[in-house]
Amino acid sequence: MPIEYASVRVVHKPWGVSDLRPWSSIDGTNDAVGELWFERADKSTSSPALLLKLLFTSEPLSIQVHPDDTFARAMGMSNGKSEAWYIISAKPDAKIGIGLKHQVTPQQLRASIRDGSIVDLVQWRPVAKGDAIFIPAGTIHALGAGIVLAEIQQHSDATFRLFDYGRGRELHEDDGVAVANTWPLRSGDSPVRFTSERTVLVASRHFVFEKLDLPAGSSWALLAERETWMLVLDGHAAIGLKAVSVGQAVFANGGRGSIEVGANGLTALVAYPAAAPVASLLQTLGEPSAGLFPRAAVPELTGLSEVRS
Repeated sequence: MPIEYASVRVVHKPWGVSDLRPWSSIDGTNDAVGELWFERADKSTSSPALLLKLLFTSEPLSIQVHPDDTFARAMGMSNGKSEAWYIISAKPDAKIGIGLKHQVTPQQLRASIRDGSIVDLVQWRPVAKGDAIFIPAGTIHALGAGIVLAEIQQHSDATFRLFDYGRGRELHEDDGVAVANTWPLRSGDSPVRFTSERTVLVASRHFVFEKLDLPAGSSWALLAERETWMLVLDGHAAIGLKAVSVGQAVFANGGRGSIEVGANGLTALVAYPAAAPVASLLQTLGEPSAGLFPRAAVPELTGLSEVRS
């Protein structure tokens, strides 16, 4: 199975940062960098189902909402946008906004967009390193300052801004009100320890998002029968014939590849389109790892982890 290095698209944002180390050597001093998009290097290939990103915030992002598949297709788009975040680092006072404090009518939501009071309507909460958050399409959300995170999302850039802290960019009142859920977001499922090496952060109808913790010097087989993205958070490894380290991402699809873990171990995020964790994704090349769940119990995790948008 060929393993591809992901190419990186740099996205400049007014709320971005100048120093992206250790994730990238790109200098954002003259034009702040807000996002790094990991993409397939060969642009002639079919568009992936998922988009993997790193986000860096020095200021709050806009309060925004994304359409679901039904609304997006009615607008001529291929799909909507559900997403998930993994917090890599966060300053002590960092916070995110997810959903609303209480239910409102569409008319009340529209009024809050017009007068800016939507900032007080959003449910804000603190975040810390290691938090995982699922944002189903239709959920009003925002990121505060002082956060570095990895995001996996449906491959779409459909974003409707509802408040932008006076930056002068266009707001999307009509579309935002049409697609937004005007009630609090129910509590999401907690991460599930799938095996001793795999933690399922989010399992939704559109994708599974996992964290891998592989011990130093170990050898593994990666069975990526479907589109699979991997982003290195710590350590290094040889994946197929590709040497990867912190901040690098690879893409695999169709077949079997090897992972040879370096002397410092490997911590990585993995994402693939599925509604439940794929049990065969990672296999040890030494003694089998029983993990915390016997093989027969794997299907039962579908109900535990699945979050529908």
